[in-house]
Amino acid sequence: MKKLAIAAAALFAATSLVHAEGDATKGEKVFKKCKACHEIGEGAKNKVGPALTGVVGRPIASVADYKYGDDLAAKASTGAWTEELLFQYLEDPGAFVGGKSKMTLKLKKEDDRHDVIAYLKTFSN
Repeated sequence: MKKLAIAAAALFAATSLVHAEGDATKGEKVFKKCKACHEIGEGAKNKVGPALTGVVGRPIASVADYKYGDDLAAKASTGAWTEELLFQYLEDPGAFVGGKSKMTLKLKKEDDRHDVIAYLKTFSN
């Protein structure tokens, strides 16, 4: 019973971290690292990576006219990009997809991931 309580507390703590609010202004600065491959905003086009306008809540691997890597395309059945999934993906894209990812950038700092997600949310419905 004690082990179950500890596991539940750890799960709650991890879930709480994922739901932490980021700072969109700071996220815009962190997003500069992403601009080499991604565009965001009205009229954004696919580049090396897909356009990220509306990514929060959008089905995974669903941008028209963009060729996703096989491992990320296989994740499409997972559903939509939630904040939690983006948080995991941004930390280590290859580990998230369970194989190869076209995205090589890793945002190791939790605050950076929270902030970028907050920035991405400003371009979502």
